[in-house]
Amino acid sequence: MGELYALDFDGVICDSCGESSLSALKAAKVRWPGLFDGVDSTTEDWIVDQMHIVRPVVETGYENLLLVRLLLETRTPSIRKSSVAEGLAVEGILENWSKLKPIIMEEWGEDREALIDLFGKVRDEWLEQDFATWIGANRIYPGVSDALKFASSRVYIVTTKQSRFADALLRELAGVTIPPERIYGLGTGPKVEILKQLQKRPEHQGLTLHFVEDRLATLKNVIKEPELDNWNLYLGNWGYNTAQEKEEAAAIARIHVLQLSDFSKKLK
Repeated sequence: MGELYALDFDGVICDSCGESSLSALKAAKVRWPGLFDGVDSTTEDWIVDQMHIVRPVVETGYENLLLVRLLLETRTPSIRKSSVAEGLAVEGILENWSKLKPIIMEEWGEDREALIDLFGKVRDEWLEQDFATWIGANRIYPGVSDALKFASSRVYIVTTKQSRFADALLRELAGVTIPPERIYGLGTGPKVEILKQLQKRPEHQGLTLHFVEDRLATLKNVIKEPELDNWNLYLGNWGYNTAQEKEEAAAIARIHVLQLSDFSKKLK
């Protein structure tokens, strides 16, 4: 019997937090020039630092833009346009992001698709103008590139990142080429639906199915679908999750909390 691994990308294969935070800051300056024009480098550095802490709440890349602006509003009372910014700390963002996000989207008059397009465009421009720096702002987790190169299992990437960025990082940083039909990126549908498609394929019948993800919320969505009962589920504890989420995952029978070294061994 063979093995099939469906792998999330950011937080499982790649630590992209440095790049996504800097891209979000660049994009925020384009989207809200009046707010970000006067922001000094000390404040920018502070925002990027805080972004590393709040990163576990991000499901789709454009949310980084919202977080960058929300952090700026928490620090600068004079520019506040959101009712939630006053007295808000990173802990509050970590605990309540799903409630905060629709409020600020509405109060700022933002559109999800427009922010997704802008975030992709800013990344594309950075990538074209200064490829080395863009690549350098990401890192592949230790041991993962070798594990992918020598994987005896069938590997798919299932991510909310745009496929072209995942592909570039796999080639440049991991030295791995995964065929495009095995990379399911932003716009290919919810992860639960992709897992359903994968398990139905004739060539996958009889394979043992594994899904590795660093977002607990995503794994809980899989558990809600009886059709996906055959998937072995793993929370990568090296990725973007909090101590509280790791504890919660450990108490759920379906989820195995995985160490990075064990993950690399499994893939090989």
